[in-house]
Amino acid sequence: MVLKAMKCSDLGPGRTRNAAATRQAILIAATRRFLQDSYECVGLRDIARDAGVDVALVSRYFGSKEELFQEVLRGDREGKLPLDGDSTDLPARLADLMLDNGCETDRNDVERLLIILRSASSPKAAEIVRESLRHDVLEPFADLIGGRNAPVRASFAMAIFMGTTILRTVMQVGPLCDEDRGIVRRKLEQLFEAALSEQP
Repeated sequence: MVLKAMKCSDLGPGRTRNAAATRQAILIAATRRFLQDSYECVGLRDIARDAGVDVALVSRYFGSKEELFQEVLRGDREGKLPLDGDSTDLPARLADLMLDNGCETDRNDVERLLIILRSASSPKAAEIVRESLRHDVLEPFADLIGGRNAPVRASFAMAIFMGTTILRTVMQVGPLCDEDRGIVRRKLEQLFEAALSEQP
């Protein structure tokens, strides 16, 4: 998804500047800012100016910059991991999800990865990323697969998912994008099977 800058003034005449629209405008402006600059370089006043609102509204809807950054990382769950249903076919579902998402960079999940990479050098941002990943992905994933060493297995599967996504989208590594889909899918499924296995 390509983020289109939106201001409250874009709502047009006769339309109420309701809380949901204002909140969405702020969230879009924040996402664009965090995509362009590292966490430390982004200010709430910049985000408010981009969204066409008073900076006090940013604090009202999201609290601090830390909380706003956390909400940006949550996104709208496009391309989310399949954390429901039966875990027996999870390696196949994960492999299919990665290939179905394609190699495009204008996806919400890829944008969140870019934001994470851009802000990785910030201790505060890194702390928020770790907590968001733990709470929103790793813990639900570990609960789904269950069994011995579930958190470790979930973390390895996430490492495969994030690393391969970066190579396929951000770096556009040819063999991972251009190779026969069946070959890439089988390799991915084998990787996920190894990561999720309870065997030592």
